[in-house]
Amino acid sequence: MQGIKRKLVYVTFYELIGLCMSTLGLAYLSDTQASHTGPLAVMITTIAMLWNLIYNTLFECWESRQAKRGRSVARRVVHAIGFQLTLVVYLIPLIAWWLDMTLLEALLVDMAFIVLVPCYTFAYNWAFDRIFGLPSSALATA
Repeated sequence: MQGIKRKLVYVTFYELIGLCMSTLGLAYLSDTQASHTGPLAVMITTIAMLWNLIYNTLFECWESRQAKRGRSVARRVVHAIGFQLTLVVYLIPLIAWWLDMTLLEALLVDMAFIVLVPCYTFAYNWAFDRIFGLPSSALATA
């Protein structure tokens, strides 16, 4: 599977799993009800989904210009950490506003996700590539 179809399948399943983790995790970490964090998790998921499409397109564009093909552990780690760190820029202010807390408090709440999401992203990407194969950007050229 390649192209936009691959990206849409990838991001849909990635974010559905992420939505479940976010709703429950935010409720636990902020000591509030899941009914209050659920809408926040939907907003986070929507932002993450849009950013995921953009980020993966940019990453695959960069990846296609690299001399070495394939997806090494190092490349997967860079991908996962890069995605999470850039996403935090958008999410911390949203979490602070929604949960009525300071940016520092929101950062502390989000710290668990900052650690968990790159691990989840790494594992998800590995499993996704095993199931659906590598994208054309990572395949060896003929």
